This record gives sequence, C-alpha cells and structure tokens, in this order.
Amino acid sequence: MNSTQITALVIILLYMAATVALGLVISNRKKAKAASQSNDDFLMAGKSLGPVVLAGTLFAANTGGASTTGIATNVLSFGLSACWYVIAAGIGFVVVSFIAPYFRRSSASTVPEIISKRYGKPSHIFTAFTSILALFMATGAQIIATASIINVVTGVSFRTAAIVTTIVVILYTMIGGFSSVTAANMMHVVFITVGMTIAMLIMVNSKDVGGFTALFTKAQAMSGELNLLSMTKIGLPTIIGYIAMYCMTFPTGQEIVQTYCSAKDGKSAKVGSVIAGLLSAAYAIVPAIIGLVAYVCIDGYAASGAQKNALADATIRFAPAVVAGLVLAAIVAATMSSASGNMIGTATMFTNDVFRPYLNHGVKNDQKEVWISRLTMVVVGVVGLGIALTASNIISVMMGAFALRSAGPFAAFICGLFYKNVTKRAGFISIVLGTVVAAIWIYVMHSPWGLSAMVPGGIVAFVTIFLCSAIDRRLGVEPAPEIQFENV
Repeated sequence: MNSTQITALVIILLYMAATVALGLVISNRKKAKAASQSNDDFLMAGKSLGPVVLAGTLFAANTGGASTTGIATNVLSFGLSACWYVIAAGIGFVVVSFIAPYFRRSSASTVPEIISKRYGKPSHIFTAFTSILALFMATGAQIIATASIINVVTGVSFRTAAIVTTIVVILYTMIGGFSSVTAANMMHVVFITVGMTIAMLIMVNSKDVGGFTALFTKAQAMSGELNLLSMTKIGLPTIIGYIAMYCMTFPTGQEIVQTYCSAKDGKSAKVGSVIAGLLSAAYAIVPAIIGLVAYVCIDGYAASGAQKNALADATIRFAPAVVAGLVLAAIVAATMSSASGNMIGTATMFTNDVFRPYLNHGVKNDQKEVWISRLTMVVVGVVGLGIALTASNIISVMMGAFALRSAGPFAAFICGLFYKNVTKRAGFISIVLGTVVAAIWIYVMHSPWGLSAMVPGGIVAFVTIFLCSAIDRRLGVEPAPEIQFENV
C-alpha cells in the first residue's frame, strides 16, 4: 500500500472504532437511566425522535451503497442523470411526509403490524416474510459497497473485507439498539453530506482535474455516445419508475417506517421527512460528480466499462491522503448506517410479527425479546454476508429488494388508511398478486424499458384491491375494520 492508502485505511478504521464506541456509550447511558430496558426502547428509541434527528436518521438509512458507489458507477452508462436515483428519493420523502404522521399515530412498530390491523393474519404473515427477505437483500447490498471500498484501499480480499464489515455493523447495532443507531446516524450525516461535498470540491479543483470548467470540457470532448453530462439520458420511464419506487417503498419499508414510528409526535414525523427529502435532493449530484472525475480523468478508465469502484478509485487518485480517508469513511458511514437500519428493522419485524404472536403465543416478554432481537441481527448480518459474497450489482439487488417488499403491500397500506370499504380478502389477494407481478417483471422479463417493477406490480395491486372489494361488497362481505389512530 502507498501512503495515501495507508492514511485512508487508518481513518476508516478509526471511524469504525468510533461508531462501535458510540454504541457502547449510548448503551451504558440507557442502562444508567433504567434498571431494565424494554424492547420498545431498544428498537424504537422510546418514540422520542425530534424532526432534526429523525431527518438525519431517514437520510442516513436511505443513503447507502446504491446512493454513493452505485451512482458513481452508473455515470458511464447514464451520465450525470445517474443522480436521479437519489433525487427521486428526495421527492419520495417530501410526498410521504403527508402521510408520515399516520405511522406515529397507528400505535404500531412495523409495516406488517399496520397491515394486520386492517387485513388480518394471512396478510400479516405474507407481508412480514417478504419484508424480512427484502431486508436480507438490502443488507447484502450495503456489505458489498463497504467491502469494495476496503478492497480498493487495502488490497485485502473482498471476502475478508466483507466479513470485517459485517462484524462491525452487527456489534454496534446490537450493543445499543436504535438509540445508538440514531446517534451514530447524526455523525454519519455530517460525514456523508459535508465530508463528501468538501472532498468532491477538492478533487475537482486538484491540478490533475483542473476545476469544473476543465472537467466538463474533457467530458464533452469524450462524450460521443457516452453523453456524460446529460441529466436526461437515464430516460423518463426510469425517472418515473424511481419516483414511484420511493413513494411506494418508503411507506412500506421497515427501516423507514420504524423511524417515522419513533418520532415523538406526528408533526416531527412530517417535518423530519421534508428535511430528509431536501437534503437528499441536494446531495444527489455529489457522488455523480466524483464518478464523472473517475471516468474522465483516469486514463483508459471509461474504455474498461462500468467500474464498481469508480468512486473509491477517483478519491484515492485525486484527493489528498487525509481527504481521501474522510470521503471513504463517509461512504463507509452511508453503507454502515443503511445496514444497521436494515438489521434493526428486521429484528423489529421478527420480534413483533413472528416471535411474539406465533412463537411466544402473544405474550410480551421484554427481556426475552431484546435477546431475540439481538440474535436476529446476527442472523441478518450472516445472511447479508452470504448475499454479498454471491452478488455484485448493488443497485440491482436494492431494486429487487424494494420491489419484493413494496409492490404488493403498498396498495393495501394506502387503502387500509383511506378507503373504508376495502375488505380483508381483497387486501390479501392484492398483496400476493402485486408481489408476484413485480417478481415476474424483474426475474422473468428483466425490467423492460428500464421501468421499476414497482409500477406494474403496484398498478395490478390497486386494480385488484378495488375490484375484489367491489365483488366482496356485492356478495355481502363486510368491510375490514378501520384502523384506530392515536391523537399524538
């Protein structure tokens, strides 16, 4: 390793150590305040998050490997329009802010739990297992991103880097629970937004790049079919698909819903969601610019095809050693925060939607559930590691995860909140059919036109739920009982 790589590695390791230490501090502080910690405190931070902390947690949970290394990689294929993946997330947060207070008022902790309040046990079980499967996949995607960075910096094998990453994320997540994750996420947000933005500016203005004017001139000269500066190359169907995907996956994604449910009140949930949206939209261009630097300014880089390490390679080459360490630590921050959010979300769903109702016969036991939650986090990490070692395309893994967990339940969720005549059977059928259509769209049809599977899956689910509800009402079937909301 050269001096830049060694410095970057030291900073990354110090960052990982600081994250684990923060988990220990938060955990010890919680123990000092209470003799025993309830599972709700462990997994929901006592439902005490204000709008700023909530916004930071939402942003950090969503800004992972696909939103950093994935965007930089895709600049070769889509130019700067690759950043629409994160701009769409910002739009999604703003749109979902209008229903965010309902999560906090639902007296629920998980998406399947909200679904079960309207549609009953079959819908509850199906949604729980598809959501858990999706979070396994999403955790694997974050491990891929982090291990790729460590691999570039150190030359350590991807396999070893993936194992180290998994151990660190498991430790700091299971030690302190959601309180430590939210505290760490505020640190992550600073590194992701401020750190990466400053690093991007330093890289672009380095003598080897020559500033924005020189960068864009070089990009224009080599464009041809590449069209690296385009903000529309990715195509309108893909942009619409991204926006639809986020508008559907945020209300049905456990790591996001759990954050909304942890707000201290409905207003905090709404304001925090808007702040997260604005922050995401502003940040989106940063990894795209860094990817542009890699493909334009590294000799022969673009000719070798899309590079999954574009962001890390550009940083190591064009940033000073300390800055390189900081920006790569920022990416590690993004991926670790997303992975920890996935672990917390899976643990919450398994404990609340599988263990307590079906394995512990509906009996709530906080001490036992905390340990079950921690054990679940270990399982998620191990399964995620397995996925990371057998897959490589981060955005493909994430898109598949989003579709499987959201295409079916979204229609049932929205109708469950706002449509009083929906029936239990209609809800269940729509959840299953929407999920099946999304799976066929991805794994059989290979996502034609670049359109997210959420769109066809969601359309089928909505048509199904309204049609089946109408048929049920004609047959005399009573509507599903409406969800009762708290005034908070």
